[in-house]
Amino acid sequence: MRVALVQLASATDSATNRQDIRSQIAVLSAADTLDLVVLPEASMHDFGAADHDLAAVAEPLDGPFVQLLGEEAQRLGATLVAGMFERTDGLPFNTLVVVGPDGALRQTYRKIHLYDSFGYKESDRLRAGDIEPVVLDIADTPVGLMTCYDLRFPEHARALVDAGAEVIAVPAAWVAGDRKLDHWRTLLAARAIENTAYVVAAAQGGDRYTGHSLVVDPWGSIVGEAVSAPEIIRATLEPEVVAHAREINPSLANRRIRTQP
Repeated sequence: MRVALVQLASATDSATNRQDIRSQIAVLSAADTLDLVVLPEASMHDFGAADHDLAAVAEPLDGPFVQLLGEEAQRLGATLVAGMFERTDGLPFNTLVVVGPDGALRQTYRKIHLYDSFGYKESDRLRAGDIEPVVLDIADTPVGLMTCYDLRFPEHARALVDAGAEVIAVPAAWVAGDRKLDHWRTLLAARAIENTAYVVAAAQGGDRYTGHSLVVDPWGSIVGEAVSAPEIIRATLEPEVVAHAREINPSLANRRIRTQP
């Protein structure tokens, strides 16, 4: 599977963000033969200040943001995953949308674990999704979806792997702060190692967020990493690497303690 992670810095202007996304990924083309392009959490619209009304800017699943993704997915012949705020009759969802190469919406994942931590309370502005792992096949590879704070819950990643995932995609807007970059790198590597899976994490950059989009292989080695500026990281994920890691390190098969349904 050939993947590209798009690191960007969203603004609190949805139209500007759509233009920025289009211009940033213009360097990609169908000739790159990409299978999967991952953009960050909140690519549609930044979280903004704590009093910024996300319900007022949230969009439906057939709105201009998803339409843009559909156009770009068709142009690239690839599946796109990106984060948006999804309109409801109350608080919006923090939603990942998956748009296929034909431009059609394939799947959604609504963030389960809201970021009520480090002095912030995401649940004041957004509603949590149902507790259900989302895994789908992309280019014959099962890909599980998580969003940002979900990364801190190892049982979530394990549920994705138990549902068949060999790759975990993690769009994020990981807020910068003391030790936060260390947490980000460590947790991504841990989720890869303990699940013998690839982890591909597309992050918001800029001053507010840590940036450092990462591709981590099933051994926990960093395959590619951005810094803080807008950047595109490319990588090829090999199913043989997952199979070999699971043969040499059969920790999934050796489990004796399992979460009860």
